[in-house]
This record gives sequence, structure tokens and C-alpha cells, in this order.
Amino acid sequence: MGRISAQERRQSVIRAAIAEFALRGYYGTSTEAIAKRVGVTQPYLFRLFPGKQAIFVAALMRSMEDTRLAFERAAEGVKGSEQALHAMEKAYARLISAHPETLLIQGYALVAAAEAQGDDQIGELVRAGWMRLWETVRLPLSADAVETTAFLAHGMLINTLTAIGLPSDCREAKL
Repeated sequence: MGRISAQERRQSVIRAAIAEFALRGYYGTSTEAIAKRVGVTQPYLFRLFPGKQAIFVAALMRSMEDTRLAFERAAEGVKGSEQALHAMEKAYARLISAHPETLLIQGYALVAAAEAQGDDQIGELVRAGWMRLWETVRLPLSADAVETTAFLAHGMLINTLTAIGLPSDCREAKL
């Protein structure tokens, strides 16, 4: 078995960080817990990332990108906005069922954006991630802003219901 490259280890850290931040939030998560989950030392962790905030931003961006890709794949080749909407809903339900921690961390994106008002670079990264997600949903819906907003709002509600532990049949109810 070969050595793991720094890039592969970096991706492992991001996956571990998503799980840790989803469980404990930003302030409740220590870099020690992330390092332990990955099986590396804290000094090595800080060779991969300059600090906790950088790990958090990478985890947020990965989470949003995973969701965006699920929507993009679901809507690919689908005719009509109604069919695209249903395909993306199903993809979202599959994603949250398989990896609820990936979606739960997206709620922290709002916190990061608010806290990052003093840090334009982080705020811009988070806003850009959300805009890519918005565009990925909006395009198959024929540029309908109302449908796009409703779809994303429903998704955020599903995240919240999952976070508080409601069963999946409650989360899948139509609004």
C-alpha cells in the first residue's frame, strides 16, 4: 500500500471536519478532534490548513459543492421544469438520507457569512458557493426565481428537521 498524498490527506481532513462541525458546530469543534478522526497530529493538520477557520471554510464549500453536483446530475437531460424539480427533490432526499452530516453543515454557512462580514474573503467564498447552488437549481426551472427560492427554502427546512431528529416521513411532507 502506497503513501497517502497531502492532497488525499487534505480531502480526508475536509470529510472529517464536515462530520465534526455538523455534530458540534464551529465553536464546539476542536482541531484536535478533527485530527484524531483523520488519524493525524495537530501539527500535520496545520501543515495542510493554516487554521480552524480555513478547515471550516473548506468543509462548507465541499458540502455546498456536493449538494450542487447532486442537483446538477439529477436535472441533467430532464425535460421541463416540473420534472427537473422532482428529480432534484429526489436527489436531495437521497443525499440527506445517505449523508445527513453533509447537509447539516450548510446551516453553518449562514453563521459563517454573518461572522465573516469583517472578513471579505470568507464572506465572498460562502456567497459564491451559495450562488453556484442557486444557479444550479434555477437553470433547470427555467429561471423561475419563485420556484428556486421555494425549493431552497424547503431544503433548509428539511435540514433543520433532520437536525432536530424528526423521522424521514415528516421531512418528506410537501409544504
